[in-house]
Amino acid sequence: MDMQQVMKIVMDNMPFIVIGMAIGWLILLGLVVNQAMKLNYMKKRYRKMMAGVDGANLERMLMGHIDEVRKVVSENQRIDEENKRMNELLQNAITRVGVVRFRAFDDMGSDLSYAVALLDSHNNGVILSSIFGREDSRSYVKPIQAGQSTYTMTEEEEQALHDAMKQQ
Repeated sequence: MDMQQVMKIVMDNMPFIVIGMAIGWLILLGLVVNQAMKLNYMKKRYRKMMAGVDGANLERMLMGHIDEVRKVVSENQRIDEENKRMNELLQNAITRVGVVRFRAFDDMGSDLSYAVALLDSHNNGVILSSIFGREDSRSYVKPIQAGQSTYTMTEEEEQALHDAMKQQ
């Protein structure tokens, strides 16, 4: 095909070409108007969102919340450190107690004598004993290291120590 034949085809179909181009132009115009309306709607939503609650700026609100979260994280770290310090302190606190009351002498009326074991979580501490008699009363203290004493213990003191050590 040469150029004259192409020109003849174009000239013979000129009304159809113009109508086709007009339809294409109207479709493109419709798409542009549709996009402009969607963009305008999005702009309105964006402005409304950025205005936030009660006219507050959303960006400022978010920055404020981020600052609050940072403060909470810092406070949680401080509380964790305080908990660790308290746990270390509690390891040496008296947390296990065993008490045995007994009658030291057959001629005495009630269980007025006692042995008390006071231990920390490592089974270190003391045993306090009191022997009550008619004429006098005596008290004893025996140190405990890792559940053992270097002093000879009575049956009641050993029972109090055993009762304290089985506590968690």
